[in-house]
Amino acid sequence: MANSKYEYVKSFEVEDEVMPPNLIVVRIDGRDFRRFSEVHEFEKPNDEKALNLMNQCAMAVLEEYPDIVFSYGYSDEYSFVLKKTSKFYQRRSRMLKNKTEMNFSINNLVEHVVKYNEDGTPVKRLRRKPSIFHSENIAGRSFWNEHASLLKELRGFSEDCFKLNPDYIRSFLFESKMMPSIWIVIRIDGCHFHRFSDIHEFNKPNDKQALDLMNLCAVAVLEEFQDIIFSYGVSDEYSFVLKKDSQLYQRRASEIVSVILSFFSSMYVMKWKDVFPKKELKYPPSFDGRAVCYPSAEILRDYLAWRQVDCHINNQYNTCFWSIVKSGKSKSEAQSYLKGTQAREKNELLLKEFGIDYNTLPPMFRQGSSVFRVKTETSIRENGASVRKAQTEIITEYCNIIEQSFWESHPSILD
Repeated sequence: MANSKYEYVKSFEVEDEVMPPNLIVVRIDGRDFRRFSEVHEFEKPNDEKALNLMNQCAMAVLEEYPDIVFSYGYSDEYSFVLKKTSKFYQRRSRMLKNKTEMNFSINNLVEHVVKYNEDGTPVKRLRRKPSIFHSENIAGRSFWNEHASLLKELRGFSEDCFKLNPDYIRSFLFESKMMPSIWIVIRIDGCHFHRFSDIHEFNKPNDKQALDLMNLCAVAVLEEFQDIIFSYGVSDEYSFVLKKDSQLYQRRASEIVSVILSFFSSMYVMKWKDVFPKKELKYPPSFDGRAVCYPSAEILRDYLAWRQVDCHINNQYNTCFWSIVKSGKSKSEAQSYLKGTQAREKNELLLKEFGIDYNTLPPMFRQGSSVFRVKTETSIRENGASVRKAQTEIITEYCNIIEQSFWESHPSILD
């Protein structure tokens, strides 16, 4: 992120590390899944295909994240257990987040042939391979003792889980509530988006369709969550501002972050074909996120200004960088050429060498995207007479949100 006078807002970000040697369990639950299952006509009381889909998703999670050594799921819930020595995301909790047959997955270590020596002998390495099992009892000590790989990662158990007090287990739940009567911002960022954009052949330095897709997802988030009053996005990043007195999920940070992240990611997949009708989505994107509190409207505006300054500085650099690369230079040559250059020098380079007037580039590239609600009036006919009716509309604008004039034009956003 670029340096600017607004960087002080980073001091409000708090790192919530889960200290070792505590084991980390990330539990996810379906949001409003009863309605989801009814709309999609799941069989009652259990839909085998829906459960298999949940299991396949859990398998994909274990394949993506080797630090997860075990998972357990039923219905619309899944729990993922990280190995005891995990340094995944430096153990920051905000980043991780019945008499029935029980489904669980184990990330076993198995040997894979990675290459062959000159004499033809295989070179083997241990790799994790997830597998799905079904058991009627995973709480007993005997089950765990049968899986040596799990005991190695999680350590042994002193007694059967059935003998533990549920209140004792609940005492370990990590719940971070945001302070009342202050602004909450949820910022999400794409994970490994350089790779994602390369594989999907996004245009450099900006892909208008990809940015349009991000904006459509942000609009959908505002439609779904009325407590979100403003959002600002650039590249693979979006910030969502909740109203000051919001009680969404009782202001529990982990729940707010996870539900916005999952909804945004789902919308990205669902709306992909609307924006890229001729391009296949080769794999789904993932995002990480954080929740940060800002005590005043002024500091909140400085946060948003910081993100917009970051947008401008990065876009100016990337426009220069990719113009140089497209002219035939290597990436390392482009980096060396731009090292230490100031904004004025970059603008001169673009204009003199490539005929690009930076200030005439699309505002979405230079200033990012702002998504918010505005009140409008429409005329309707009632009993033969014209009646003015107020309504709210979600709009996307590409404008300067650093200047006071924007907020004066839209006073209702932070009221």
